[in-house]
Amino acid sequence: MASHELLRDLGLFDARAPRYTSYPPANHFKGGVGPGQVASWLESIPAGHRVSLYVHIPYCRRLCWFCACRTQGTQTDRPLIPYLAQIKAELALVGRHLRPDVEVAAIHLGGGTPTILPAPMLADLCDALNTFRPRAADMTFSVEIDPTEIDRSRLDALGAAGLTRASIGVQDFDPTVQDAIGRQQGYELTRDVVAMIRETGVSSLNMDMLFGLPHQTRERMADSVQKVLSLSPDRLALYGYAHVPWMAKRQVMIPADALPSSEERLHLFELADRLMSWDGYEPIGIDHFARPTDALALAAREGKMRRNFQGYTEDGCDTLIGLGASAISRYPQGYAQNASTSSAYAQAIKRGSLATERGHAMSPDDTLRADMIERLMCRFELDLRDLSQVHNVPLTDLLRMTASLRRRFADWTRTEGETIRLSRSPRLIARLAALEVDGYAMPEGRHSRAL
Repeated sequence: MASHELLRDLGLFDARAPRYTSYPPANHFKGGVGPGQVASWLESIPAGHRVSLYVHIPYCRRLCWFCACRTQGTQTDRPLIPYLAQIKAELALVGRHLRPDVEVAAIHLGGGTPTILPAPMLADLCDALNTFRPRAADMTFSVEIDPTEIDRSRLDALGAAGLTRASIGVQDFDPTVQDAIGRQQGYELTRDVVAMIRETGVSSLNMDMLFGLPHQTRERMADSVQKVLSLSPDRLALYGYAHVPWMAKRQVMIPADALPSSEERLHLFELADRLMSWDGYEPIGIDHFARPTDALALAAREGKMRRNFQGYTEDGCDTLIGLGASAISRYPQGYAQNASTSSAYAQAIKRGSLATERGHAMSPDDTLRADMIERLMCRFELDLRDLSQVHNVPLTDLLRMTASLRRRFADWTRTEGETIRLSRSPRLIARLAALEVDGYAMPEGRHSRAL
């Protein structure tokens, strides 16, 4: 780990950069991509091809103040009933343009709070997804689970549908921090839910934490991390809290004057990093940790790990079909995002139309830069010779495209032949390095902190 002084000189503490869960980032999507174009992209998927499905459930019983996801609150199940019908109708619309022998290799339910759905509705949704197209023999089925919004009947419904991975958001267990972010979730409750999940036979458990939250201290962070480790998750994500109240209005409830400084954020990250490493977890990418036997750790070691809107993944599919309001799909030809509001989404589905509202059609230059950025985020290196062959681009062009990266990070990289490696603090500087090959770079103030 480089000294804090060197990192300060590099500008890490003040920099802002995209998280690069897509390239270009979603804030560059425009209205030029619509239902017709997406229909043609679906129709071009070859027979027997493997695809992934993502379903966005935007509803929550509570709206956590730190969250920047597209969600809406409801205290009743009334809006859930028509929304489930709309998801199933969208699935049928997508099916009209998709070959019948395309295989589903992964299903992910996200939100919002997917487990807000009562058990019969969860079973109904899972049945629709499982029978949509043939399931791959190695299909994974993952669900984001809120410990405050789950019970045995819902877990049984998910288990019966083939749940393979559960993901639990913890953020922080300290009551003072929880009060400041509007999310009360006790350790005992989380522990009991983890036990229930294990009893369903789920093979993989993921847990998410945040650093950089208000009133978060090293002592509180250490206590929360140790409590998480006592639950023995298979993989962990340690995200930096992104304070972007100009984008997520509910974040105005967060006391900005109680947020740790940039340098203190780094101390919190390093502390959690050490505790997780001491407990046998391998560092993965910029913000993940996994047991050595976990599928993500195996994919990282084999150079097969990918990055998408769920973060790091071992899912190798080049097509991700998003369903639901604001859901984003990824195709080889580009990105497509559904109407953001549930009302606009419902209107589109009622018209019998795909709900695409905006997106981005990839140019050859986009595809090349997306590959470069994904390699930096996943492998911390650029093999220019391989990139040249894969994308049929002259090596001289790649040298020109990486000139600013090599110049700015001369003391942070090592070049061996035609391979550029981030050799010092790669987890901390990968986003900044990726920014150097980003053709859509925006003013720094529009992004979250790079740390």
